[in-house]
Amino acid sequence: MENMERLKEVFDFYKDKKVFVTGHTGFKGTWLCKILTMAGAQVTGYALDPVTTPALFHLTGMGGKMNSVIGDVRDYNHLLKAMDEVQPEIVLHLAAQPLVRESYEKPRETYETNVMGTVNLLEAARHVKSVKSVLNVTTDKVYKNKEWEWGYRENEELNGYDPYSNSKSCSELVTSTYKQCFFEESGLPISTARAGNVIGGGDFSKDRIVVDCVNAALKKEAIIIRNPYSTRPFQHVLEPLFAYLLIAMEQENNGALAGNYNVGPKDEDCITTGQLADLFVKAWGENLTWVNKHMGGPHEANFLKLDCSKIEKTFHWQPTWNIEKAITEVVKWSKCYQAKGDIDQCMAEQIQEFLNTKETK
Repeated sequence: MENMERLKEVFDFYKDKKVFVTGHTGFKGTWLCKILTMAGAQVTGYALDPVTTPALFHLTGMGGKMNSVIGDVRDYNHLLKAMDEVQPEIVLHLAAQPLVRESYEKPRETYETNVMGTVNLLEAARHVKSVKSVLNVTTDKVYKNKEWEWGYRENEELNGYDPYSNSKSCSELVTSTYKQCFFEESGLPISTARAGNVIGGGDFSKDRIVVDCVNAALKKEAIIIRNPYSTRPFQHVLEPLFAYLLIAMEQENNGALAGNYNVGPKDEDCITTGQLADLFVKAWGENLTWVNKHMGGPHEANFLKLDCSKIEKTFHWQPTWNIEKAITEVVKWSKCYQAKGDIDQCMAEQIQEFLNTKETK
């Protein structure tokens, strides 16, 4: 089955499905809910208010297009009540404290959200009998990073270095325990998806390379790159989101497919931050430049790549947009934002273009 047909199969599956999304007010959560509402799903989101100003969630008006519940995943009783009221079929857990640098500043809060938030989500899903499929979204940084040249596989050692990465490693272990102790007996399939370095229009978080590029371009300043030699598996936000939807769909149909899955780009699209800055400068134009200026800060890995052969073989999945196309789409979104254009329409057009891509490009 060619990639375009596979994407449309996933998209069509969610029509009229009841889907519960944690972290729906965040960058990835907003894009995910946009896809689901376009597909005709009945979407309920559970999250705190957006932490950035501006926020993609508000720019798109998503709050008026779905059932949006403002709540904290650390509040088990409220989370359970929200899930029980809507009786979802599919649960997608994206809520997290997602920033490495902030995890150094607020380690306790990071662990509370990323570990106990996962416990609360799984416990709620265990007690809401309508749930047929659960996906816990973690990160590529769950692995003990040995700075080697090949991609990490799903059976590699989990031991993230910093509080954020380590809390996500813990979230993986929590998921494994719940799966063994509770979900295998009940027959509820649950998977984890390990993706990271997601880029796309509408990310306003701090300490993100593409966000820094966009901010500098909008101010007509040179982009400051902290470490141009760090290699990362950069991918457009639509790539992992459709992979998440694919995994949740397939395991609902066949529980034996539940497991842990890496989601990342092809090897040739794992590039350095300096190369990414080059692509961004070229796509933006307007004589934009970048400079290498190390700003200091806490430990960050230099080399990280994923082996995605498992998800490719199991689900016939493959990336749709290469890194150059991904950067082009980020620039297109950002210039729409700069011109005070219709952000919701811009996102809908990018999702539609993604669905209609016949060959990986």
